[in-house]
Amino acid sequence: MSAVAVIVVTWNSAPVLPGFLTALPDGMAGLDWHLVVADNDSADDTVEVLRTLAPGATLVQTGRNAGYAAGINAALNAAGEYGTVLICNPDIRMRQGCAKRLVDSLRAGVGIAVPLLYEEGRETPHRSLRRESTVLRALGEALIGNTRAGRFPALSELVTDPAAYRRPTRADWATGALMAVSGDCLAVCGPWDESFFLYSEETEYCLRARDLGYATRLEPTAEAVHLGGDSQVSPRLWTLLTLNRVRLYRRRHGPLATAAFRAAVLLREASRAALGRPASRAAAAALARPGALRATPGP
Repeated sequence: MSAVAVIVVTWNSAPVLPGFLTALPDGMAGLDWHLVVADNDSADDTVEVLRTLAPGATLVQTGRNAGYAAGINAALNAAGEYGTVLICNPDIRMRQGCAKRLVDSLRAGVGIAVPLLYEEGRETPHRSLRRESTVLRALGEALIGNTRAGRFPALSELVTDPAAYRRPTRADWATGALMAVSGDCLAVCGPWDESFFLYSEETEYCLRARDLGYATRLEPTAEAVHLGGDSQVSPRLWTLLTLNRVRLYRRRHGPLATAAFRAAVLLREASRAALGRPASRAAAAALARPGALRATPGP
């Protein structure tokens, strides 16, 4: 079996990295693997933690907060020979045999495999599968909310059907906290798009892979816990997520469709801002500014 490169991008990840490294051997059981970490100029003890707890890992220090996609590319360039890559957030905790189940599912046109994700302290799986953005889906989410709209595939990106998480299910894209990517898919798709500093880079990659014949598929027998991030509560990160969502749509559609999509997303954020959500207030203000989509700001 070809070696698996385990790719991790860190930035001030010292609090979560020990737990990731502790769970890694069980998660990678049955595979020949090597850990490659790209550190985006952490100001905490991330590098020291890695050198102490995983002295055999390959460490790439980018020297700047280069963004998630740039970190992935830097780690891939340093990984040497591999058959498959496993791209992980450092706040992932793989359960026993997770990686091998993902790697084994990379066949028959599947280029990207994702696990069943659980949020810390919750017994029900996280809804990690998504459909491609459309104006109608953005409008549906704005008017009736993600969860209710998710029952109707035409009206939401979010896949909410519980049955989709009990069986191998193909999706347009999926949450990128943990994904196995075949060597063939990587070779055909090329590097990750570094113009997305954070958020939408996994969406872009999954859609690009799909366009080139490589599907994204959930493997429900592979399980992991995701400690999660603060994009849901941080106005700064939610704004970046929202803007990048529209930027990606603009890459794939014309100006009229993009204007309609942007308006639908703005309606969603403005309506939630009116209910007192600070993150949506910040996102709506940013989205309404002329020139908001010209460049991807860093956090």
